[in-house]
Parts: sequence; C-alpha cells; structure tokens
Amino acid sequence: MEASAGKIVLYDGVCNLCDGAVRFILPRDSRGTFRFASLQGAFAQTLMTRQGITISPTPESILLVSDGRVYQESEAILRIAQGLDFPWPGLGIFLFVPRPIRDGIYRWVARNRYRWFGRAESCLLPRAEWRSRFLEWPVDERPPSR
Repeated sequence: MEASAGKIVLYDGVCNLCDGAVRFILPRDSRGTFRFASLQGAFAQTLMTRQGITISPTPESILLVSDGRVYQESEAILRIAQGLDFPWPGLGIFLFVPRPIRDGIYRWVARNRYRWFGRAESCLLPRAEWRSRFLEWPVDERPPSR
C-alpha cells in the first residue's frame, strides 16, 4: 500500500451522499489525481492505523490523505474541490471561512446524511473505466485475473 502515491479519498461506502460525492469527483478529475477507498474496507483501515486516525464505528467524515497529511470534514471537501477541474477549485475560497463555522455546517449535514440521502446495504461498484482508481475491491467483486 502506497499512501504517498496521489491523493486518497476515504469515504463511507454505505452512505448514499458519500457515494454521490465520489461519483461527482470522478468525472471532474480529468487528471486522475484522486484515488478512493471505502472506510469500511481493509485498505482504509490499514491506512488509518498507519496515519494514527481513529473514527467512530459510523464514519462521519470524508477524509483526504495527501502528501502524508490527513484532512477531515470541511477541509477535506474543500481541498478535494481544489484538485478538480474548473470551476470547482474556486470553492477553495471557503477555506478562509473560520473552521468552526465550516465544520459546524459539515457536521450537521454528516449527522443527517442517512436520513436525508439514505444508506446502501453495501458499497456500490464503480464503472469499469474508473475501477483502477479504487484501491480495494470486495473479495467477491474483483475483476477476473488473467
């Protein structure tokens, strides 16, 4: 596992809002900067252990691991936006909003996301052209080896 290779987005794989965020990021990341791993998977668990990150059993944050640093909550979202195609990097201006305000809004959405957007029984699989950007597959869903 090479955490330094690119930017890794760790997300709640059963959260429909988080899945929607990943599906939003993928087509707007034409350079392929971001790779993805579900917080419920072994890859993310190992990476978080190595980075000293602990989260609740019900993850409430998308995490961004970039250059050995871990970004959480609103900072993760805004730094991800900065890495997307135009016009999304412009959202980085919100990094100037005081963190307690940004994170307060983030936490409010995070607490209500299952109620508002629903929850899946399992992680959804990416389209074929994006599979290489995902760092882990459920064992029974791996592409056949050749």
